[in-house]
Amino acid sequence: MRITQGAIILAVAASSLLVPAVASASVPASALAMPSTTRTTTAAIGVNGTIPVGSGPLTVAVNPRTDSIYVTNNGDNTVSVINGKTDKVTATIAVGSHPYGVAVDPLTDIIYVTNTNDNTVSVINGKTNAVTATIPMGSGVFALDVAVNPQTDTIYVANEDDAMVVISGRTNTVTTTVPVGTPYGLAVNSRTNTIYVANGDLLVINGKTNAVVTTITGTGAFGVAVNSQTNVIYAANNNLPGELVSVISGRTNMVTATIPLSSVPSEVAIDQQTDTIYTTNSNNTVSVINGKTDVVIATIPVGSSPYGIASNPQTNTTYVANSGDGTVSVLGS
Repeated sequence: MRITQGAIILAVAASSLLVPAVASASVPASALAMPSTTRTTTAAIGVNGTIPVGSGPLTVAVNPRTDSIYVTNNGDNTVSVINGKTDKVTATIAVGSHPYGVAVDPLTDIIYVTNTNDNTVSVINGKTNAVTATIPMGSGVFALDVAVNPQTDTIYVANEDDAMVVISGRTNTVTTTVPVGTPYGLAVNSRTNTIYVANGDLLVINGKTNAVVTTITGTGAFGVAVNSQTNVIYAANNNLPGELVSVISGRTNMVTATIPLSSVPSEVAIDQQTDTIYTTNSNNTVSVINGKTDVVIATIPVGSSPYGIASNPQTNTTYVANSGDGTVSVLGS
């Protein structure tokens, strides 16, 4: 079964009884990078806990500096904040209508949340858990996925109205709109200042010029994630026959491998410390992939209808939003 954002949003809405700045200096890449030594996790990875959150949790983001996890609850218009040390919800933040995507700038400790029904982005201060601004996306349809480049203080929003919206983190204003077809997922390599947009194919965009450099076809790309240490991109194939993840070289923009899975994948996360890739799958599982060998090393049952996923490379912990049962699964060794 192929999955679309619209289908997920409508399903969550039906089940939830809801109708549907100071300028910053350039930051050196070394400030964003993880330690150069990649650890290898030898212990088995499994579910270490399950955290109740709000209604219809869709996506997850992690601030590794504060060990805080942010979950969008599409069914009750909130964001749950989780303490990664205790696995407890410490705050619930009201945002816009039907929140979808979430991304964190770890340098500024600011969280960005897309709200699909009112086509806005909520800006949250990570220290106070207060919404400090709401950014309108214009007249487009559905603000969906969101990604941040901390080095340039730039936010990118996938708008279902055939566009990627570019926002300045300094001013909280839209600076430009890039035509990209119908975007599903976004990812940023802050080291190379490159943005990847999944729209069934995979668009490669230069962050300096906001120009499309190339289009990588045949990936069926839906969810996408980048390992900035290895400059490798992973795209979940949700739009073509076959349960696959495409592996793409960021240096050549070529597909170097395809990894078969047990079920159709939606979203992708990477633990850059261990070079481990995680995908959420339509059969209520998460696939775990070794980034060195491009082989699935585990398939882990999680909650109902897992969708969003994010990893904390400092703790080697991965968080899965289970949209069907209002929980987050905590994965680790």
